[in-house]
Amino acid sequence: MYFTSSLALLAGALLAADAAAAPSASAPVGDRRSPGMVHMGLRQVPPSNEHPLIRMQQHINRGSRRLAHMTRRTPPSDEELRERLQRRVDTIPTSMLARRYSPEELETRFNRHGYKRGEEDKREYTYTVIGKRGDASSRPHPSLEFRGLDPEEPERRFPPQSIEARKNRVGYAGRKQGRDIEARHRGNKNKQDPNCDNTGAAAGAASSGAAGASASGAAAGAASGNATATASAAAGSASGAADGGQQVDGVTKANTPTTDNTLGLDIEGNDTGYLSTIQMGTPPTDFEILMDSGSADLWVGSTQCQSATSGGDCGKHQFLGSDTSSSFQATKTPFQVTYGTGAVAGAIVQDNIAMGGLNLDAHTFGVATQETDDFADDSVPFDGLMGLAQSTLSNQGVPTPPEALASAGLIQDAIVSYKIPRLADGLNDGQVTFGGLDDTKFDATTLTTVDNVSPDGFWEADLDGATMDGTDLGFKGRTAILDTGTTLMIVPDDDALAIHQQIDGAAQDQVNGFLVPCNTAQTLSLAFGGTSFDIDSRDLAFADLGDGSGMCVSGIQAGTVGGANEWLVGDTFLKNAYFSTDVTKNQLSLAKLV
Repeated sequence: MYFTSSLALLAGALLAADAAAAPSASAPVGDRRSPGMVHMGLRQVPPSNEHPLIRMQQHINRGSRRLAHMTRRTPPSDEELRERLQRRVDTIPTSMLARRYSPEELETRFNRHGYKRGEEDKREYTYTVIGKRGDASSRPHPSLEFRGLDPEEPERRFPPQSIEARKNRVGYAGRKQGRDIEARHRGNKNKQDPNCDNTGAAAGAASSGAAGASASGAAAGAASGNATATASAAAGSASGAADGGQQVDGVTKANTPTTDNTLGLDIEGNDTGYLSTIQMGTPPTDFEILMDSGSADLWVGSTQCQSATSGGDCGKHQFLGSDTSSSFQATKTPFQVTYGTGAVAGAIVQDNIAMGGLNLDAHTFGVATQETDDFADDSVPFDGLMGLAQSTLSNQGVPTPPEALASAGLIQDAIVSYKIPRLADGLNDGQVTFGGLDDTKFDATTLTTVDNVSPDGFWEADLDGATMDGTDLGFKGRTAILDTGTTLMIVPDDDALAIHQQIDGAAQDQVNGFLVPCNTAQTLSLAFGGTSFDIDSRDLAFADLGDGSGMCVSGIQAGTVGGANEWLVGDTFLKNAYFSTDVTKNQLSLAKLV
């Protein structure tokens, strides 16, 4: 499918990536910090050059489609998502875009021809102040009188390395010719592996209607709201070993863990996604893997991988096949996975994998012979994805790695626990733990365990309620799907409005996007199992508009898919709690961080 509207011209930049009670006796504690527990660190990637309002719509689109899949509702079509993005683009004055894009990019990507800086633009980005101290009047963006950020304010809000990451805008991501960026090209994509012939299933991925499965895959990714746009064209797999806080090939590295069987969890983008390095094959080779609690399949690219979008190769990533691993065992069994954005298809295989020093020999998973550009593009900083929901969701029909580790007796229980890092903290302390909870990361007196209420294998809990600075917002009967693979929180329209009406100076724009003052100090709290968890005000202010207005894209947005009571709760919240899931007990736990 080709797009001839100006939306298609966004192709280069919109690519991936795609959640005080006493301690409960039933908490999935496992054997904390024991040899039967694996810790894997999480890492982060600097922000893309994309305009914050466009990134906001990407996240809304992606979250809406993801929530629809999770709740068994009909997801919005690619055309609907493209129309939403087009409406968003149409609201942005050229003068705002010109602060971020070159004249050439304005013409080729946005169809804004002949614009000169300083010229007037008939477009007006307006929004209505809905916060409790606002006057509920519509205001054009250029004449805002909100409390703006002092020039020194960013240095007060963010540590120096975070500021540097936010300024590290090295051009838009995408299939751009003439890049001056190098990356290691691991794996031989040109050598065909006869044992992994699955072109039929791969073709299915290309025609399944998945976002990104078109001749203009980046544009399709844009329409679907890909939440893992990056500025670097280098492969994440080339990141190798680095000290915590270093940015290597667009990934902010985690500190080297001090606990046995522990790996750091790196940060993708501006708290966009979280990656771990695992080893696959013989000899063991490092693969950068996106860790996703909202899906249940493990896959990496095959050495014969091709882009289902363009027909080219699958970018500068690490690949796996019989020519790279002597322990690789192929099958003819096909698999296919469609995500909120993008799709992959390929064959089921067996090979050795290692996570934090524990080895799974002949583990069953997938290698992708075709990927949409949401995964295949050079700008994507990971080589594959590990789904950490319950295996009842698996398209491959196989156990997830933690389930396989537990079955093999390598960990005590099929438990996965997350300490999600925040780029602005500069601590680089993220990790994912298999087999138990790391009690050095949380306050044990706040640990609360609740039943998983999802019938489908996602991690979903009853939400007791929500407060803003201690004021009850009146939410009853809500449930929350906790998903590390979703960047923002996506909530029903009425709930999003009610939340932002309690934030001083919050606003709603003409296409239903929510903004908050970047220097908001208010606290939204969510309660689960009788314990209330505060969301840091920095997470409410997700991305600065960058125009001196002092307004930021909100970390909470309205979704148009799902029921009136279903919330998709991503990293906006999860950065503020220790989060653990237990497959055997079908429970999840939360605790306050230390």
